[in-house]
Amino acid sequence: MKIYLNGELVDKDQAKVSVFDHGFLYGDGVFEGIRSYNCLVFKLREHIDRLFESAHSIMLKIPATKKQMADIIIKTLKANKLKDGYIRVVVSRGKGDLGLDPRKCKGNETVVVITDTIKFYPQDFYQNGMEIITVPTIRNICEAVNPQIKSLNYLNNILAKIEAVNAGFEEAIMLDHLGYVAECTGDNIFVVKNGQLYTPPQCMGSLRGITRDSVLGIARKLKMGAHEHVLTRHELYNSDECFLTGTAAEIMSVIKVDGRTIGDSKPGKITKIIMKEFNKITKTDGVKYKI
Repeated sequence: MKIYLNGELVDKDQAKVSVFDHGFLYGDGVFEGIRSYNCLVFKLREHIDRLFESAHSIMLKIPATKKQMADIIIKTLKANKLKDGYIRVVVSRGKGDLGLDPRKCKGNETVVVITDTIKFYPQDFYQNGMEIITVPTIRNICEAVNPQIKSLNYLNNILAKIEAVNAGFEEAIMLDHLGYVAECTGDNIFVVKNGQLYTPPQCMGSLRGITRDSVLGIARKLKMGAHEHVLTRHELYNSDECFLTGTAAEIMSVIKVDGRTIGDSKPGKITKIIMKEFNKITKTDGVKYKI
């Protein structure tokens, strides 16, 4: 495996960063998770835009243009001869000292691109749906670490994931500080009620998911009602269908929430339509490359 590290493609075992890197010491950096499907990097432009927006919010200068970053990603995929893969782009503040002051890292930014395969959930879940729970850890509030920033400090999500795993579940819902549904530990969430789609607005503590936006686009194309609307667990429990969206997870049906059965306890009709349409756009909406 070849890893892109600060201008070079190096072997996996040689891909090393300093222990003084602020990304390692403090989670001071940003990242993106991207997918490629049969030599097409899905929604590459949108992912790169979000990476640069996250970096701008934390006043981190990415030492590359958007075009150069896209080229780096393609170059790394080609080097690993990956047609279908998962791409992790990481940009950290870089090497500094043991203090917090980011000025000590100026000009030392670290850029890493990893391309590999990923299996996020068991295949059985995609056929039969999954059960999830709500956990006590709430989502970061916007005035603290804004969930719109896809930062390297993912401890908020990890704590919630630990609670899910300890309870015997693969995924969990996180509420915001007001008790409204925000998102899951690694996915956005949708419900279907009376043929209409509903998802929490991004201002309520959820990341602006690329797959989430794709689903909203699919709904518009199919003239299916889709709404960004605050949701409580009551709306989840009494929905006709529920599903999760994410780059790694893609579209995942939820058949039970906190022990409450959703619909008829199997992937619903609209969820299946969304899955089918999403599969179509992963073949066309992105940047192609050749191996």
